[in-house]
Amino acid sequence: MIVAMGRSSEAAALLREVVAQVAGGGLTPEDAVRRVGPEDIASLLHASIIDEADGADESELTRGLGASPGAAVGRVYLTSEALLDAVDRGEQAILVRLETSPDDVPGMSVAEGILTARGGLVSHAALVARGWGVPCVVGADEIRILDGCFSVGEVVVDEGDTIAIDGSSGSVTLGSARISKPEVSSELWHLLGWADDVAAGHLAVRANADTAEDARAAREVGAVGIGLCRTEHMFLAPDRLPIIRAMILAETEEEEIEALDRLAAVQRLDFVGILEAMDGLPVTVRLLDPPLHEFLPDVEGLVVADARGELDEEGHRLLEAARHWAEANPMIGTRGVRLAHVRPNLYRIQARALFEAVVDRRAAGGDPQVEVMIPLTVSGPEVAQARIWVEEAAAEVGLGEDPVVGTMIETPRAALVAGGLAAHADFFSIGSNDLTQLTFGFSRDDVAGRFLSDYVGTGLLEHDPFDRLDDAAVGELIDLAVERGRAVVPGLKVGVCGEHAGDPVSIRRLLASGVDYLSCSPARLPVARLAAARAVLGV
Repeated sequence: MIVAMGRSSEAAALLREVVAQVAGGGLTPEDAVRRVGPEDIASLLHASIIDEADGADESELTRGLGASPGAAVGRVYLTSEALLDAVDRGEQAILVRLETSPDDVPGMSVAEGILTARGGLVSHAALVARGWGVPCVVGADEIRILDGCFSVGEVVVDEGDTIAIDGSSGSVTLGSARISKPEVSSELWHLLGWADDVAAGHLAVRANADTAEDARAAREVGAVGIGLCRTEHMFLAPDRLPIIRAMILAETEEEEIEALDRLAAVQRLDFVGILEAMDGLPVTVRLLDPPLHEFLPDVEGLVVADARGELDEEGHRLLEAARHWAEANPMIGTRGVRLAHVRPNLYRIQARALFEAVVDRRAAGGDPQVEVMIPLTVSGPEVAQARIWVEEAAAEVGLGEDPVVGTMIETPRAALVAGGLAAHADFFSIGSNDLTQLTFGFSRDDVAGRFLSDYVGTGLLEHDPFDRLDDAAVGELIDLAVERGRAVVPGLKVGVCGEHAGDPVSIRRLLASGVDYLSCSPARLPVARLAAARAVLGV
């Protein structure tokens, strides 16, 4: 694959021209916002493959979904352990997996790029990679993972071989390649400042950020708060997984609370860092959302290890727990607020850790602005009960005021009964990824590699609904959620924290729905800021 440098160079020249014309009085800031498109600045923000180096195979090996923008070149490694060893030797490495899990996080954190055979734009690999700004390609379903290598058709790529991936286009190329450098200039920040002025009072742009580092990076690129802090991502570090697994394996309530208290202690420190980075700006913290099996080893791997006689006592307990928490459809199973009703100490202790962090920051002279978000509610009583847990935690730590508690709108039912939810909520956050999945009946991690591209190519669908918001059905459900929620609570604040919050076309539709803010990954913030302003201007 050969990608010319022309796009980024032309975009840089356009930026210089419009900024100079505004300075000279020939254009207004609004004119500048109209003239520069989101695709122009996107080409400036991320590395891309510009051509292959000498001796490289010029043919594309395979193609998947571009899940996290940027390009990377490195040696292939098929396990996190092997990749960590390679990085210790000073190698640039790309992690190639069937799909990633929490056990892969140590390797993912130091990889140049990530490539998976399975998964969609909101798979584990995609979400983690976007949060960290690591180039990632997912859903490359032609890849077959073998022992010490992977294959695509008749081509075999051994561990240690070099590949290049493009997280924007989804291209995977065998051999080395030259990478273009991002061209971020002062003109870009001038333009985005004008865009913020245009969008002010109409559509704010926050970030999805799960760590203090993410929060600082988001603030540096103009986020006006955090719209989604996913507390589960705080449990993925190597020193955290054993603690949450101890909670899962607990056989008594006392053992469960002991493990949760250990989690709360480290999570409080995480919250302090995030609140310090976002001091004075709103931070929306979502309590635990995924099902518990996502924190456990894969059942099949444990079964194989058991057959080989490789499991110790803890391994057997993990196998029993993995079997217990396994579900046929975990995305619509025991997760979110449903899990909290099974394990009610979970949300109480998470909320306590958050409010202790608020108290700590206030004692240090900070101005923490916290909003607590309850995921996956489908009825007013669910929200009301979760709110009680959060309020009890606030009172326990002496917060001094009623906490701000809201909920996500992620299912068609939640959108339809939004009035009943709003009666117990201070804000809504539209989870457009899950709402799309449940409206279409599509598994977002499965359909991309099976039939979705064919559907779009043959006209059965106009576009990928996980990439661009579906106007006809999902858009109407968002309209209803906003309308019915505000009919009960006038002025109810509504945000959107799905992937659509970073897509320019979707942003125009979301503005029409009346939402107050968008929340996207830090890497997509500049594009979202410009797109929000252009939507306000009707471009």
